Amino acid sequence: MKCMRIALLVSSVAFAASCAVGPHYQRPEPPANAGYAPAPLLETSAAAPVHGGEAQRLINDRDIPFEWWQLFQSPALNALVERAFKANPTIASAQAALVQAQELVYAQQGYFFPTVGANYNFERQKIAGNLTVDNAPGVEGNGDNLLPPVQDLGNYPHTHPLFYNLHTAEVTVGFVPDVFGANRRQVESLAAQADAQRFALEATYITLASNVVAAAVQEASLRAQIEATRRIIAAEERSLQILRAQFQLGFAMRIDVAAQEAALGQARMLLPPLQTQLEQTRDLIRALVGNLPNQDVPETFELDALQLPPELPLSLPAKIIEQRPDVRAAEAQLHAANAQVGVAVAAMLPQFSITGTLGGNADQFSWMFRKGGPFWTLVGNVSQPLFEGGTLLHRKRAADDALKQAAAQYQSSVLTAYQNVADTLHASLSDADALAANVRAENAARVTYDLTQRQMDVGYVNYLTLLNAETTYQQALIQRVQAQATRYGDTVALFQALGGGWWNRTSAQHEAAAQLH
Repeated sequence: MKCMRIALLVSSVAFAASCAVGPHYQRPEPPANAGYAPAPLLETSAAAPVHGGEAQRLINDRDIPFEWWQLFQSPALNALVERAFKANPTIASAQAALVQAQELVYAQQGYFFPTVGANYNFERQKIAGNLTVDNAPGVEGNGDNLLPPVQDLGNYPHTHPLFYNLHTAEVTVGFVPDVFGANRRQVESLAAQADAQRFALEATYITLASNVVAAAVQEASLRAQIEATRRIIAAEERSLQILRAQFQLGFAMRIDVAAQEAALGQARMLLPPLQTQLEQTRDLIRALVGNLPNQDVPETFELDALQLPPELPLSLPAKIIEQRPDVRAAEAQLHAANAQVGVAVAAMLPQFSITGTLGGNADQFSWMFRKGGPFWTLVGNVSQPLFEGGTLLHRKRAADDALKQAAAQYQSSVLTAYQNVADTLHASLSDADALAANVRAENAARVTYDLTQRQMDVGYVNYLTLLNAETTYQQALIQRVQAQATRYGDTVALFQALGGGWWNRTSAQHEAAAQLH
């Protein structure tokens, strides 16, 4: 046991005196003077006199709630997002990937400790009796001390096989001191990769919630477009009936009837693609909540049931790199690549190991650890790579280039993050202006269509003029519905671009998510 204590003491001293080679990781500094636009953005968007056209105000440095979708004030939407969190397989996959990464860290940390193994071996040998001293311990012989000379073996009456027993038991302790920090760098790299998986999980939650809300908005938009198209078709059918009656009375020409029939056909052609998109959107919603296509969800969505949040949080530019999970994941990958450089450097330096054994052997089991049976060994080893065909050198160079690649990818993710926020802010403001313009255009087209209808009734204009006015109104109506939905989509995109508020998830929500999966 004394040798074991010596081995452990030497190992502890070597570990304490060791250092981790390679570059020490330093977090990148946030971009200096970062912003979302060259010139200050408007703090309040335009308003339009229609549902979903309310003005939105940007609130600087306001935090984002994790459950941001509740700002749309739709219980059906809230229930759908929660169901997606519970049943969507992408969440379970991301959580399993995180647990796997954490287990790899724990596994690598095990190399900091000595390895201890126990071994027992029983050996029984059959030995030629004419070659062996038969009075050795464990030999079952004829009782004579020595065998006769070889030339007399033919006359020796007891040259039968002999049997020899040997029991051996030992405990082996091995330790590889992390003198140059190769293992610590490997643990550091794996821990950084686990961080990347953790941020990937957060990104999965954000993406899933955004996809559910976007699908609900898309469904509401398609239902509104289908309803508007059906109203257009109904108006076209009424116009055709009136025109056919006028043709029979001689007040309209056949070409006018044919033109109206063509207009009705074109209006009807708009409906099937919208219905197909609606069914595909419903399929998407079912899949997002973990259902098969034949397993419907009870929630349906209309634009009038969704409220546009009047206030939008806007994070300070310096906080974006902390809030965006994709940027944090890219930073974790940069950290992992930095640690791998240290692993490659340590592989080129001397390698140390210590091995100690303590055991006993005897011809009988009970005598292994009695006087004369115990044994011990203590072996220290140092090896230095001298020539490996350039393998270690090129691995070091590869690690350096991987670090450069990770740094470039991190910079790219930072630029993309700021671009996403800027894009959504510009879209939110410009799409509010577009909706206001669409509402004005729809109102003007409606007035023009109504007045043209009255003029045609009294004979001031021909039917082709009415048909042009009606087509203009139809297009304005559909565009207004699409512009309404776009404003909701811009709000969803802004919450996602700002990071989705994952840092505000409560511990209870974390535990509930872990229990579900």
